[in-house]
Amino acid sequence: MRIALFTETFLPKVDGIVTRLCQTVDHLQRAGDRVLVIAPNGGITEYKGARVWGVDGFGLPLYPELKLAFPGPTVAEVLRDFQPDLIHVANPAFLGIGGIYFAKTMKIPLVASYHTHLPQYLQHYGLGMLEGVLWELLKNAHNQAQLNLCTSNAMIEELADHGIERLDLWQRGVDTDLFQPQHASRQMRERLSQGHPDSPLLLYVGRLSAEKEIEQIAPVLEAIPEARLALVGDGPQRQALEARFQGTPTHFVGYLQGVELASAFASADAFIFPSRTETLGLVLLEAMAAGCPVVAAGTGGITDIVEDGVNGYLFDPGNEGGAIEATQRLLANQQERELIRQNARQEAEKWGWEAATQQLRRYYQAVVEAHSLVAAA
Repeated sequence: MRIALFTETFLPKVDGIVTRLCQTVDHLQRAGDRVLVIAPNGGITEYKGARVWGVDGFGLPLYPELKLAFPGPTVAEVLRDFQPDLIHVANPAFLGIGGIYFAKTMKIPLVASYHTHLPQYLQHYGLGMLEGVLWELLKNAHNQAQLNLCTSNAMIEELADHGIERLDLWQRGVDTDLFQPQHASRQMRERLSQGHPDSPLLLYVGRLSAEKEIEQIAPVLEAIPEARLALVGDGPQRQALEARFQGTPTHFVGYLQGVELASAFASADAFIFPSRTETLGLVLLEAMAAGCPVVAAGTGGITDIVEDGVNGYLFDPGNEGGAIEATQRLLANQQERELIRQNARQEAEKWGWEAATQQLRRYYQAVVEAHSLVAAA
């Protein structure tokens, strides 16, 4: 099968969506499919045997890491040369709308997937009044597709409530070979804690951006003064967060990848994740695969992954002391913490990328076959 993947974000950007798409491209290519990735230009022309066609764009003023790119006539030429059996649009916005247009005009089957909870992001950038308009735009875009995939049951329900049709679940995936408890090391604890490896070590991994609500970790740190906090990642809110956490035992680590990232997860005592905008929260699965106990906001796609008190802890983000109580409970009981670690790893082991991609291939085949039947009628 020949698949043209339109995405608003791809390498060299680092986030959960890019990780999922990279793993998907890799496993599709291994299975004998051919993939063409059309993404904002990041200087990459090939990934795991798939061609990457970069489209020039510009950074968002509020979020310079994200590039807006609009497909021109050259994209149509590239598609005609590639002759895809199916177009898959991840997060239809700018490039994605182009993907929808080409699917319609070239009569190519279309699959869309929802990864970024943009309507909730608006609240964090002072644009909440536009939420209804954005939902309407998303509905109109997604309802052009023969199939709309979500990464959690919670998102299926929410999108259905807003009129988006033909929804199904694209199962979660995580690299359990890379993220393993055995990567725990005292050397990494020394690094993350800035020389205090015996102190309780709290960890956050992800974008440093407003919608992640990282500032909500500050009261947890204040309530547990002996703890240290490591923030792994970067983003547009870094400067503001450095000001917020000034004077606290917080280390801004920057990006980590590969075994270093796996070691950071495995070496921490708790992974703190206050975001309420997650459609899945891939970093949670990575933490769990590494055996790091999770303390997370009990909203959105997170509730598909974390079972409170079994493989992690959930808190009500509307309760000011919820995150504090959950973290204190975790750190106070070593026996329970070890059981959580084991259960978290067992949960992650159920969700390999190969199985997730095989499920996706079945969706693709069903959409292509249904499209052929309609065309022949």
